[in-house]
Amino acid sequence: MKLARHEKIIELIHQYDIDTQEELAARLNEAGFKVTQATVSRDIRALKMTKVAGKDGKSHYAILKDAAPELGDKYTRVLRDAVISIDVGQNLVVVKTVPGMAMGVAAALDALAWPEILGCIAGDDTIMCACRSSDLALGVMEKLHNILDQK
Repeated sequence: MKLARHEKIIELIHQYDIDTQEELAARLNEAGFKVTQATVSRDIRALKMTKVAGKDGKSHYAILKDAAPELGDKYTRVLRDAVISIDVGQNLVVVKTVPGMAMGVAAALDALAWPEILGCIAGDDTIMCACRSSDLALGVMEKLHNILDQK
C-alpha cells in the first residue's frame, strides 16, 4: 500500500503544482488513498521531497534527484553539521558555516546539482551561491532550510 501511495504521490506532484501537505492529502484521498496529514508528512520525508520555485514564482513540491542516495545522505549530513545560517541578497545565497567548512559545504551544494544554482564560491566560513534569479535564490534558501530541518 505504501509503495502504491508513493507512486501516486510522484504522479500527482508531476501532474499538479502542489504546495501544501493538506492539498497533497486531499488529492490522495480523492484518488482512493485514505491518508492523514501525518502520513503525508512521513511520505514527504521518505521520498526526499522539497519545495521548489516554479516559473510563476510560486513554490511547489518536487523530489530531490541524487545520483546515488548514499551520496545524498553524505551531502545532507555535511550541510546539517556545518551550516550556521543562510541568507539571500538578490540572486545570491550566502551560507555561513563553522570555520574551515565552507569548501566542503560548497562541494556538497555543487554535487546536489540543483539547476537554479549557477555556481558557488567558498572562503573559510562563507559561501556565495549565484542563482539564476532572486526568486530562485529564495527557493534555494527554502530547500536548504528544509534539509537542515529534517531529522
